[in-house]
Amino acid sequence: MDAGERVVLVHDWLTGMRGGEKCLEPLCREWPASRLLTLLHKPGSVSPVIEQTRILPSVLNKLPKVDRYYRYLLPLMPFAAGWRITDADLVVSLSHAVAKSARPPKGIPHVCYCFTPMRYAWHMKESYFDSKGLLGGLKAKAIDLLLSRIRDWDRRTADRVTHFVAISNTVRDRIRDCYNRDAAVIYPPVDTEFYTPSNQPREDFYLVVSALAPYKRFDLAVDACRKLGRKLIVIGSGQNAAKLKAQANGDTTFLGWQSDEVIRDHLRRAKALLFPGEEDFGIVPLEAQACGCPVIGYGRGGLTETVRPLSDGANATGVYFEEQTPDSVVDAIERFEQNADRFDPRAARRNAVRFRKDRFEAELFDYLVLATGRTLVRRAA
Repeated sequence: MDAGERVVLVHDWLTGMRGGEKCLEPLCREWPASRLLTLLHKPGSVSPVIEQTRILPSVLNKLPKVDRYYRYLLPLMPFAAGWRITDADLVVSLSHAVAKSARPPKGIPHVCYCFTPMRYAWHMKESYFDSKGLLGGLKAKAIDLLLSRIRDWDRRTADRVTHFVAISNTVRDRIRDCYNRDAAVIYPPVDTEFYTPSNQPREDFYLVVSALAPYKRFDLAVDACRKLGRKLIVIGSGQNAAKLKAQANGDTTFLGWQSDEVIRDHLRRAKALLFPGEEDFGIVPLEAQACGCPVIGYGRGGLTETVRPLSDGANATGVYFEEQTPDSVVDAIERFEQNADRFDPRAARRNAVRFRKDRFEAELFDYLVLATGRTLVRRAA
């Protein structure tokens, strides 16, 4: 039997090639014969490396056109994630929702690479559930009851994990708070071979690149640029797009979803990236720095581990703001512009290269060997 057939991978859902899937990819490359358990799979939505594994979706995948509305099923997902694994030597889950709940065979290690404990159940309920008005108040009580049960389930299923690995110190602290468990930290990979600087001059616009979800707080970037009369380009799509367009003026341009090549081109030319949300880690700020682009962001969460502030002198790669308000973002933009000559694109590039892909893969596989106490059969390079 191929050694990879004894490895079981678990991922929340496979509906696009985002940061989580880029962390999954090297595991699929090493063990192409592995089983890959997931709630949902949209064929062709992830890389060929992932598609080649034996993907086994849950019963939710049978719902018609579920890839269009699956996020609305978040509160129900724990009840669909009843994975009881047999015949395996190693289970590796990559989880920000329910993947960590996979139950391994007795005595078999289950390593969870945790992007964050469930956002909607623990620390971002307001961003996922609107509870305004009288009906909203009644709905809020029902939601609170449901989320309380989900948190209980989430804590219980954490016991199925033998080893937690967090994507940042921020997430490590959340794992400790939510599950009372320690975790190693291995930062996710950044494609510094693709995201590179160019000789193009920086242009007079700020940039936003992301899914346009409410918790990302891009309303702050739009408001700040409107107040200052600065040009802003927004790349991305999502549930908050219409609201952002309504509050923007003529200085803000919305490009919608764009390819990686278009994103790279804009990162090479933008004055700075605006990143006003509190993130678990945040790949985009590092992709920006890999292109030599400074970052203006909220000084909380994972960003504090990836962007070096003005106090770092010649190594500075960005500016923090301390409050999620338009005025605080305005102040940060003005401080950035006053100190623009202090930002060296070479320093930004050096900082980003610390997070390169080969570093991630080496740390991850070394950890799996150390944590499981066994030699892993890996494919030849």
